[in-house]
Amino acid sequence: MGGLAEFFPLGMNHYLIGGIVIGCGVGLLYLTTGLVGGISSFYTTTWSYLSRAPYFQMPSHISSRAWRLVYSLGLVTGAALWVVWSDGAITLTQVSPWQLTLGGFIAGFGARLGNGCTSGHGICGIASLSWLSLVAVVVFLLTAIVTANVVSIAAGGAL
Repeated sequence: MGGLAEFFPLGMNHYLIGGIVIGCGVGLLYLTTGLVGGISSFYTTTWSYLSRAPYFQMPSHISSRAWRLVYSLGLVTGAALWVVWSDGAITLTQVSPWQLTLGGFIAGFGARLGNGCTSGHGICGIASLSWLSLVAVVVFLLTAIVTANVVSIAAGGAL
């Protein structure tokens, strides 16, 4: 277990607890409503409120926007509760706001291109034994690993 401490200097318990809570949340959503949780479609369904473009006005977007909005607000509320319950002890990053914003847009575009996000494919898709979701998650992770290493090398870091 000594080698893992290098990758998890703050321990693994909070990851384990977070995974259990997320798993219970998406399981509860599915068991009570039959809906599969995922966050990438929130963007599209939210735009259906603002844009009259035919793509955003598709019945599948209109009919799912209310629960997706509630689902997304639950994620934000959960993060806010964590900050309150942990006495504001949050982890800060050295990454600049513009880089975080750019990364968010790139990740969002990739999630839409991949027909779902890491949470949708990784938590719900793999739990449903979807081979396409497994492939998507492997591609997501490999892309993230390669990107992180390229950025690290470009910034003068080491692998």
